[in-house]
Amino acid sequence: MIDTHTHLYAEEFDEDRKEAIQRALDKGITKFYLPAIDSESHGKMLQLEEDYPGQIISMMGLHPCYVKPESWEKELEIVKNYLDRRAFPAIGEIGIDLYWDKSTLDIQVKAFEQQIDWAIEKDLPIVIHTRESFDETFEVLERKKHPKLRGIFHCFSGNLEQAQHAIDLNFILGIGGVVTFKNGKIDQFLNEISLDKIVLETDSPYLAPVPHRGKRNESSYLDLVAGKLVDIYGKDFSEIDRITTENANRIFKN
Repeated sequence: MIDTHTHLYAEEFDEDRKEAIQRALDKGITKFYLPAIDSESHGKMLQLEEDYPGQIISMMGLHPCYVKPESWEKELEIVKNYLDRRAFPAIGEIGIDLYWDKSTLDIQVKAFEQQIDWAIEKDLPIVIHTRESFDETFEVLERKKHPKLRGIFHCFSGNLEQAQHAIDLNFILGIGGVVTFKNGKIDQFLNEISLDKIVLETDSPYLAPVPHRGKRNESSYLDLVAGKLVDIYGKDFSEIDRITTENANRIFKN
């Protein structure tokens, strides 16, 4: 299995990071993709990649919640410098978040569009964060439509129509702990989405799946997400593992 989205560098893991990673490795997770947030966490993220070569892999980007009026342009300069200096498998996580702060929508859109331009220029997938912002996110993606524009709708929690729209735009869905929630709703229609349009993720330390909901999430819980897909799709665990792993490798060009 591949955890396509985990914040292993987060402070929630400061007490037992090595142990948490080992628990995931013991569960058969072979790769961990780390989404960037902002420059304050780049050091810890890149150090983890160095400590686990070939297993932990960093993305680069500016998270929409960290697009601030006083710093977003400087943050984007830092992102661009990294992208020009070395290879990354994706630009992310980027997008629009209107849950925490609607007042920054204009600059969130500008930052999102700029990073999309870089992704197209460098032929990289993007990993999209969208929270209470599907309409705004789709508007940007429609405006920026390009044969090279592709990626993952991270932590997908929309409806069937939104899922189909994302897929029509050449994106696949990142499915995590929400699929195990009673009120998560995506489990009610996910079997209508082809399994080749899905990758697994945890978004740890956030959004732990049942029965750990409300507690710290970690990559070793990815098997609980895969297990829910076994129920939804009526396929063996090994088949869910194989297909979603192939999907992740295809997106990240491994």
